[in-house]
Amino acid sequence: MDQLIKVGVKNNQQVLSARDLYNGLEIAQRFSRWVDNNFDIFEENIDFYKCTSSTVVNNGAVREIDDYIITIDMAKQLAMMIRNDNGKRYRRYFLKLEEKWNDPQEVVKRGYEILQDENIQLKLENKKLKPKATYFDQIMASKSLMITTTIAKDYGMSAKAFNDLLKKLKIQYKLGGIWYLYSKYQDNGWVSSSTRMIDGKPRALTKWTQKGRVGLYNLLKAHDIVPMIEKLDITTVTIGGQQ
Repeated sequence: MDQLIKVGVKNNQQVLSARDLYNGLEIAQRFSRWVDNNFDIFEENIDFYKCTSSTVVNNGAVREIDDYIITIDMAKQLAMMIRNDNGKRYRRYFLKLEEKWNDPQEVVKRGYEILQDENIQLKLENKKLKPKATYFDQIMASKSLMITTTIAKDYGMSAKAFNDLLKKLKIQYKLGGIWYLYSKYQDNGWVSSSTRMIDGKPRALTKWTQKGRVGLYNLLKAHDIVPMIEKLDITTVTIGGQQ
């Protein structure tokens, strides 16, 4: 359906500019007189709301002028009062808009959008009340050494995948089955090494310090790789239990 006149939504009902309707109906009398002669049968703040709109005058300047936001129902009745082809054309157009607006599928769609808006607003309010803890907060709260597997889980990865990632980013390399930091990182106090006896043989065990976790956090974040806790939560809104 081609747009005959601009229609918006206010307070969950369709509305439009009285001046736009006045111009579309090509009414001969002044706008203020047309309002005085016809608006008295309607109720202000229910059927119409006073506002202003802009117009360009002859010298190109923009001037504010009186206007009204009116409901579709009021617009339809005003069109009926104009006994000409324009009045009939606009009335038919408003009837089609009302029919589409009241279609069950459109009603469900608007309800879904309202639920989405309310859900977003609730999430914003909750975020204001309780700021979300960051991964950096967790690091600062911990003083213990961490094995690679634990840090990898923070990023939703296996230890192998995480080690391979650090290798790819030139943070560490493997030699003789042991991971070592590249020289630019090895003197930063990022890791602590110890030796354990496994099956009667000494085996080196490397753990990350909290300083090392901070270093990894900053390096990985520079590559848009962040811990799971800092990834955007995506909440799916359901209606009637159906996703």
